[in-house]
Amino acid sequence: MSTANANQPPENLPKTLGELRDSHYVSTTVRQEIQRNLIRALREGRTLFPGVVGYDQSVEPQLVNALLSGQDIILLGERGQAKTRLIRSLTSLLDEWSPILQGSEIPEDPFAPISAAGKQVVAELGNDTPVTWQHRSERYGEKLATPDITIADLIGEVDPIKIAEGRYLSDELTLHYGLVPRLNRGIFAINELPDLAERIQVGLLNVLEERDVQIRGHKVRLPLDVLLVATANPEDYTNRGRIITPLKDRYGAQIRTHYPEAIELETAIMRAEASVPEVEGMSVSVPEYIEDILAELTHIARRSPDVNQRSGVSVRASIANYEVVVANALRRALRLGETEVVPRISDLPFVIGSLMGKVEFEAMDDGKEEQIVERMLGAAVKRVFDRVMDPHIVEPVALAFADGISVDVAEDMSVEDYSQLLDSIDGLRSAIEPLAPGSPAELAAAIEFVFEGLHMNHLLNKLSVGGASTFTA
Repeated sequence: MSTANANQPPENLPKTLGELRDSHYVSTTVRQEIQRNLIRALREGRTLFPGVVGYDQSVEPQLVNALLSGQDIILLGERGQAKTRLIRSLTSLLDEWSPILQGSEIPEDPFAPISAAGKQVVAELGNDTPVTWQHRSERYGEKLATPDITIADLIGEVDPIKIAEGRYLSDELTLHYGLVPRLNRGIFAINELPDLAERIQVGLLNVLEERDVQIRGHKVRLPLDVLLVATANPEDYTNRGRIITPLKDRYGAQIRTHYPEAIELETAIMRAEASVPEVEGMSVSVPEYIEDILAELTHIARRSPDVNQRSGVSVRASIANYEVVVANALRRALRLGETEVVPRISDLPFVIGSLMGKVEFEAMDDGKEEQIVERMLGAAVKRVFDRVMDPHIVEPVALAFADGISVDVAEDMSVEDYSQLLDSIDGLRSAIEPLAPGSPAELAAAIEFVFEGLHMNHLLNKLSVGGASTFTA
């Protein structure tokens, strides 16, 4: 449902507490609601977490078990492992519309209000108590844990405006509730939980475990109905002293996320998430081997001793590299007046700056980072080339260079320039045939891939200056 419709509940829904009772509506807790809808989704075989790839046999079963058990959850993982997307997708397991008391500062079950104001309204109006309906998209909230977060942000504070209106400090109605109470009957997510100050963790624990709120001398019993989900970096979470033990014990499920384990999953995520410009009259096609090289580059970075593995190498690095390569191919096509946009090997150097902005390198001399990325990029090309190309097919191309042939390629060369190479180099046409180039632009990309692969296997020399390269025997 669109955002516009989310604020407009159907007209036939009950408008008062009496109508709600007559409709035989059954009030449930958030956990029971999620369990009920999750069971229905499992029986119907629906996709539970759309857009999340690679967790079918690892994270998803653990998450489903935690939800069926009604447990609060913490997801442990490095950046870029779809933790936030997983949490946000939990709203699909809530009822589309949920009744709450109209005008209440916090969402309250009309059958069981928890605030003093809510209880007072129901006591005075009874069945005439107005009821409104909340869309499930409004029942989710998240907060990034930072050192400057206060109890007032999460739990609440005395409202000076209400004091100025004539209420006493001892009156519970002077309280202005924070984010957690305002997500009553919903899902609250806090990202990077270990960054919360200890006193804030204690306040959060009181709300979730003891069910009371203590604000400037007020002690208010507030039995909140909230599903708590948090994220954390594994190193921060396991570092003794970063999280108070009682709060850590509050979580029923601790689930470890991970990066895509297969190249195919990484490429699937890149295709799904990358933002590719649409230009009228131009088509974009990214060869599979180019996608594999970009995915392989990320996987190599995740294992490199030169990269800080504690901070991780996000999937966003793969996506950003994909977008940069396509953007450079588009820039070339626009400049040359071509209608086909196909990335080539000569576009790959542009990912160096992109990747350097996404990873943290171990301590080293300035200027070494670019050399490290270049080496990783060359290793990625070699791995993909060795995986997809038959050495016996490309060997004649290397032998042809032994006769003194020299070939120039560049990221700004037109596709016609590459077409002329097919008949001038023995074996080249047969070498690119397994790559199935279906257009002149794809043919140009395939030729560059063969040359670069031969170079990475020490069968050709390569001299690069700027965006141009010369291949020789």
